[in-house]
Amino acid sequence: MNTATLGGFFRVLLLPLLLLLLAIGGLGAYYETNDDLIITQLLRGTTAAAPVTNLHLYFHGFAPALTALYARFPAVPWYGLSLYALLYAALVLLFAVLNRLLAPSLTPWQITLVLILFFSLVFIENSLWFNYMRVPLLLAGAGGLFAAQRTGRGWAIALGLVAFGAAWLIRPSAAVLGLLVVVPGGLWLGQRRGACVLAAALLLAGLGGLTLTLTRSVAATRFRVLDVLKSNLNDFQLYQPQPKTTSDTLGVQAVSHWILSDSTVVNEAFFQRTIPKNADYFLRQSAPAKLVTLGKLVVRDYFPLLLLNVLIFVSLLRNPPIRGRLFFWLTQFGFALLILSIGVGLKLPPRLGLPLFTLFTLSNVIYWLRQTPAVRVPFPRLALVVLVLITGIYGYKTLHRKQLLAAGRLHHETYLSKLARATAGGQILVTANLEVAYKSLSPFRVYTLPGPQLPLTGWATLHPSLPALRQQLTGTRDFSTSLFRLAQRPGVRWALAPEVIPFLQRYTQYHRPAGKLGLTFSLLNRITPDSTLPQLYHVRPKIIEKP
Repeated sequence: MNTATLGGFFRVLLLPLLLLLLAIGGLGAYYETNDDLIITQLLRGTTAAAPVTNLHLYFHGFAPALTALYARFPAVPWYGLSLYALLYAALVLLFAVLNRLLAPSLTPWQITLVLILFFSLVFIENSLWFNYMRVPLLLAGAGGLFAAQRTGRGWAIALGLVAFGAAWLIRPSAAVLGLLVVVPGGLWLGQRRGACVLAAALLLAGLGGLTLTLTRSVAATRFRVLDVLKSNLNDFQLYQPQPKTTSDTLGVQAVSHWILSDSTVVNEAFFQRTIPKNADYFLRQSAPAKLVTLGKLVVRDYFPLLLLNVLIFVSLLRNPPIRGRLFFWLTQFGFALLILSIGVGLKLPPRLGLPLFTLFTLSNVIYWLRQTPAVRVPFPRLALVVLVLITGIYGYKTLHRKQLLAAGRLHHETYLSKLARATAGGQILVTANLEVAYKSLSPFRVYTLPGPQLPLTGWATLHPSLPALRQQLTGTRDFSTSLFRLAQRPGVRWALAPEVIPFLQRYTQYHRPAGKLGLTFSLLNRITPDSTLPQLYHVRPKIIEKP
């Protein structure tokens, strides 16, 4: 093996591993949202009657393997280890693409420096502020670029398609989006052959989506439909609720609190009745506010990538138009339209925004590097000054975020430890808004609480596994009946956020069995002064007194 091969091996395989380990060891790793820990709880069977092997919307094929691993070795953080391994795979593929692109222009040491800068200014947030959504976006895009760059090698095409397939299994929509964003880069790398590779990947995705649709159960279909409808209201603010009955008002309040378990209150017909398509509300109120938020977030979070794109644009504009330039500018317009559609029509959180900006900027870099040297040299001294300045600003931003995340983890881990001690000895733990404490936790730890856990809030309350858990714990799948049975049962601990108590009182007064007036809630133990986190409550049925 010659020196050049050894250098390539180091830059493509060892350097990304070293950078990831240094980033995790020096800055840490923190969950961006509560989604990852909720998924882990389902896989481990903490919030289900049995470990869940089918999450329906994501982790197709991965869920059974992770469930089996947790059953065999419950103390190992398999979820975090698996996803970080795939994140490393995405980084390897991206480094391989960049290494080959830069080889004709730079020395090996210069390439190494560029790769380190790329990780430090672009990729490091993906390891620091982790969410599973980042993995399929980056892995699918990286796989597509890798395969398009090496269309003459069958093994490379196969590897790229495998990477896309793994991304698709984790989250199909994210994988397709990640691949679509790199289509321009794939065309510039592989031309017609690259287009064929990307088209084959999209065809496979279409066949997989059709298979999922045809084989999805009734319960899974309901879960999927209601998950979209509640997201349109809670996450995307697309509609303004207009309830006309007491039951519908209760349903609107239930959705706003993420209490989605009662299918008689929150169902597809409820959304059709109470949330009419109101374009005027969206255009006049929701869209303008989201547009302002989107602009601020894009500038604040992605300024290194924005400035790199500006330098590329300036470089191209300083030279006469060349063949293919029109397609390049059309792709810029298309990407801007995509970001605008997602940010205003849905939302653009960091776990989605940074991977999209990263992959599209790489496509622009690919186009730029394929130009003649005279075209792609803008202002060397100015570019160097800007790079140094941006590195300093982004470094400060990253360290500040690390401090905030570390403080958040300490706060939440301390709370969970206190909650575990306060609920020790209980047979069942009923929770509401405990998901708030799941943010900023570590992907490399396994968090446990005493007894089986029945969540009353969160998107997982729509999952088909939850009625089976209620049946196992209370003898009924009915949500309201299960609450009253739990309130009468000794050994049940109630960890509830104060903000949901008024709703639960109204709900149990409206949905109550004969002889009951509802449930009473009295504070038993204030675990933390943080009012957003659950406290321990004493919950009992309020019985109608006989005359």
